Amino acid sequence: MAQDSSLTEFWDVRYRDGVTPWEGAQTSPEALAFFQRQPASRILLPGCGSAGDLPLLLDCGHQVLAIDFSEQAVAIARAQWPQAAAHIQQADFFAVEHEPPFDAVFERAFLCALPPRLHTRYAEHMARLLRPGGTLAGVFFIADTSRGPPFGLSMSALSALLEPAFALESCQPQEDGVPVFGGQEFWMVWRRQHGSEDL
Repeated sequence: MAQDSSLTEFWDVRYRDGVTPWEGAQTSPEALAFFQRQPASRILLPGCGSAGDLPLLLDCGHQVLAIDFSEQAVAIARAQWPQAAAHIQQADFFAVEHEPPFDAVFERAFLCALPPRLHTRYAEHMARLLRPGGTLAGVFFIADTSRGPPFGLSMSALSALLEPAFALESCQPQEDGVPVFGGQEFWMVWRRQHGSEDL
């Protein structure tokens, strides 16, 4: 079995065998309120897994692209949400290009699924995918851990990773998180800064 979470096989095996303790999270009140307030937006949902948040985002009137590079995850998501299957694609986040840039990205246990060697690439590509003034909003796993997934980051490490391309606007602990994250999930909104397009 593949042990490198940067490989599709790692996730295909887990989705095929139903070993997915990160799944099943309810959309938090903070997330719901945030996306209901936004005007109709182009939103990326990377590492979507079974795409549990997709119907809510569509119901809010947004144009959503949900992606996962695991064939098994995409098959499960499309079977679970047949009415939204056209919004679900098998794709590698790092290969995604989008013009015009997205207005928002909904981060849901994607960063913590990536091995730490890919974190800088994540931040750089996220900055390219989002328009200045757009938002990287979602649930982040804040924990100083060396093993994973999930790979946690301390708050200072996350700030160092995302700044100066992004500025933190909101940070709230999640009361009803997924047990695998041990109560260390935080709803955050990071604003894409103007004048940092080359980061």
